[in-house]
Amino acid sequence: KKLTLFLNTKEEKITNYVKGDKIKIFADFREKGSGIIKELIEIDVELKLDALPTADYILSSRAGVELKTVEDFIESIIDGRLLQQIKSLKNNFERPLLIIEGLEDIYSIRNVHANAIRGMLAAITVSYGVPILYTKNFKDTAQLLNIIAKREQEEVGKDFSLHPQKKAMSIKEQQEYIISSLPGVGSGLAKPLLKYFKSVKSVINAEQKELEKVEKIGKKKADKIKDIVDREYQTLE
Repeated sequence: KKLTLFLNTKEEKITNYVKGDKIKIFADFREKGSGIIKELIEIDVELKLDALPTADYILSSRAGVELKTVEDFIESIIDGRLLQQIKSLKNNFERPLLIIEGLEDIYSIRNVHANAIRGMLAAITVSYGVPILYTKNFKDTAQLLNIIAKREQEEVGKDFSLHPQKKAMSIKEQQEYIISSLPGVGSGLAKPLLKYFKSVKSVINAEQKELEKVEKIGKKKADKIKDIVDREYQTLE
């Protein structure tokens, strides 16, 4: 099959480049020589290569994928870039995904303590809510990208831009976000607090003894919440 790739640095809609009903995928230009790109072409996916500011592949208006080989995953833990990439992915896509490719033992690639690796996997999936998918090689990765893109584009359409906008948070999500930023609260305790006090204002205005009545808050967390709420703001002048 003829290999046709589109190179452009302008933000334009993918439908400007591709016609018809084929699955459409944006890929970062640095992926140009990879086996994944060739495999996607072989399975009749239309591609556009560009300089993607976030993600290695964009599969729909809401789905972005960061791809790591097993070795690169460990290297990015060591050099500290992984969490920043995950944060950026989370902030820019409604449905962020991390794919780890390879059959190597993730715990024996480099001299990194197993608990550090487990901690990072837990942070990505639990703290940031980014699913991790595993593939055995580039062909497997290409097939997975194709399937996800097909499902996404059947649901939300093929007409999407290079820099998709993340869906705005609902009122409920905004309320949970505000309360989750309080010390010791996080997303896990924001919901119980709002359920008990009914509003953000009531949580902020609550007395320490009242905060302690909420399950898993306790005296220490209640004290920290009241301290940050009541403390006078000071500028660094």
